[in-house]
Amino acid sequence: MESLQVSDYMNTHPVNIGLEMPVAEAVELLLDSKQSGGPVVDNKGKVVGFLSEQDCIGNMIASSYYREQICRVSEIMKTPVVSVKPYMSVLELAQKLLKDKPRVYPVVDDDGVLLGTINRTQVLKAIDIQLRSGYQQAS
Repeated sequence: MESLQVSDYMNTHPVNIGLEMPVAEAVELLLDSKQSGGPVVDNKGKVVGFLSEQDCIGNMIASSYYREQICRVSEIMKTPVVSVKPYMSVLELAQKLLKDKPRVYPVVDDDGVLLGTINRTQVLKAIDIQLRSGYQQAS
């Protein structure tokens, strides 16, 4: 299982949220993509934050109450970002998931540029596929 890499199971088309994007626009991206959160990137594609549905809820309530949409992603995103490398072992990431809270991890290259995302479901799928192939070989 050590040979399974994050790059084999990551989402290569993650939602891409800009730093100065209005939160309402970022929410639309999350809803359209059916993703629970996404990395926030600067103009060079480097991951600088993370925006989750939970981060947006309070802001959306305030926006609906005051009828304003002035908040920017940069004002409510979470930092620092916990990210992973594409060459990381899926098993190593699974062990990390047991300790850390993020449901979605940005996958970045060695310069911090966004390559994709990987979530708990994708990690579970990778482990399941590996286990099933092991069962078939044992039969």
